[in-house]
Amino acid sequence: MSILKVIEVMASSKISWEDATKNAVKTAAKTIKEIRSVYVQDMSAIVDKNDITEYRVNVKITFQLLN
Repeated sequence: MSILKVIEVMASSKISWEDATKNAVKTAAKTIKEIRSVYVQDMSAIVDKNDITEYRVNVKITFQLLN
């Protein structure tokens, strides 16, 4: 039996939603081991003068506590 935990993380990128998701995982991985999956719950963007200036994601990251 495995015990898993899910946390919610918000991240951003000036490049893309995919890059924002990678940033969320990379940041979480600094303090969390055994990350199993990431689920993108919401995506949004900041627009300035008709151009997207920042991509934002709200993700759920699942990681293993015990095996």
